[in-house]
Amino acid sequence: MTPFTVVEICAGAGGQALGLHRAGFDHVLAVEIDERASETLRLNSDWNIAVGDVADKSVWNPADYKGVSLFAGGVPCPPFSSAGKQLGSADERDLFAWAVEQVAVIQPRALLLENVRGLSGPRFGAYRQRILDRLATLGYKAEWRLVQAADFGVAQLRPRFILLALRPDDAEYFRWPEPNESRVTVGDALVDLMSADGWPYAEAWRKLANNIGPTLVGGSKKHGGADLGPTRAKLAWSRLAVDGRGVADQPPGPDWPHPSERPPRLTIPMVARLQGWSDQHSWQFSGRKTSQYRQIGNAFPPPVAESLGRAIIHAFQHKGEKQLSSPGDTQQHDAVYSLLAEEGNFVEAARLLAVLGGRADETHLRDRLERVALDFELEQAGEGETASYRLGPFRGFVGQQDHHRHAYLTKNKSRIS
Repeated sequence: MTPFTVVEICAGAGGQALGLHRAGFDHVLAVEIDERASETLRLNSDWNIAVGDVADKSVWNPADYKGVSLFAGGVPCPPFSSAGKQLGSADERDLFAWAVEQVAVIQPRALLLENVRGLSGPRFGAYRQRILDRLATLGYKAEWRLVQAADFGVAQLRPRFILLALRPDDAEYFRWPEPNESRVTVGDALVDLMSADGWPYAEAWRKLANNIGPTLVGGSKKHGGADLGPTRAKLAWSRLAVDGRGVADQPPGPDWPHPSERPPRLTIPMVARLQGWSDQHSWQFSGRKTSQYRQIGNAFPPPVAESLGRAIIHAFQHKGEKQLSSPGDTQQHDAVYSLLAEEGNFVEAARLLAVLGGRADETHLRDRLERVALDFELEQAGEGETASYRLGPFRGFVGQQDHHRHAYLTKNKSRIS
């Protein structure tokens, strides 16, 4: 047992878990709804694994883990993904706000949640601001940061949007991990696996696959078999001499032609390597090829999680000099939402326009208010220049027993991953 413990939710196949473990955290619990991914966790660890809906107290009770060092997870991405409808709090799969509420129960020393880049966009400014404000009331300094997996030795363009929260005395010592000096190309990462069955053109392929790959897409149970993503992603893979229309059972053999004539497909071990698993991890994935691919494609790259985990532990240990600024000191994600939340009553349109500044006009204000209204109830009084607005309750799931997500989960449990 290390002195630093972690509870991880939505643990998947263990990408974040492995990285945090290598950084120095000891898992006291990992929670995952997918049976196959849970089996993968069991194959590779002796951690306590809870299987089921993370928001179901019959699966686990957050109060039982009060005082752990770190509360971490990779909550579902579809509510925020630009590939979907970006429904945010209206999406039954959204667990981000719920996870933040568990901080009040668990009272960890730090919080680490990751999600897709889409959450960083203007659509979710008010959503992000609410989370920062909520964590501040709980006594944490929090910050959002877009992190590129390719900066940490992962041979793909996999931006992840990170929420980090620390107690003020630790936040003064936190430094976001520095990117590696160089990046790893797909060819350099996989050439040994491509040549494993005697393919004579592996070195020629390495020279063609001389760039970072596009983001691997694991998808969900609602979609078909394993391939490397939508049409645009497949086209990007083709430029790296990779056939993205499926995943191969074996690497190319001695009779496979030159990659310019017939590009090879990736295998499961290759996909895992691109996601940041290395041979030294000896990680096994449960299930058949499609299930394994989904688990890997949906994972948080272990090297990124390890770098973040080490940075958090350094902050816990108060290593280095205190920072002039720390997480949460300067971030402002939605000025209109902030003013409405601060006032708690009707606010005139003129005051809301003033906080937007610059050349903002009624059209800009209307657009901003429409964004806020996607995740919050918003009441309007009056029209035009005399209009005023009052912020109402958050629309999302934070633990309500009567929330519509419960019926959705019961009906679609076999399709959720």
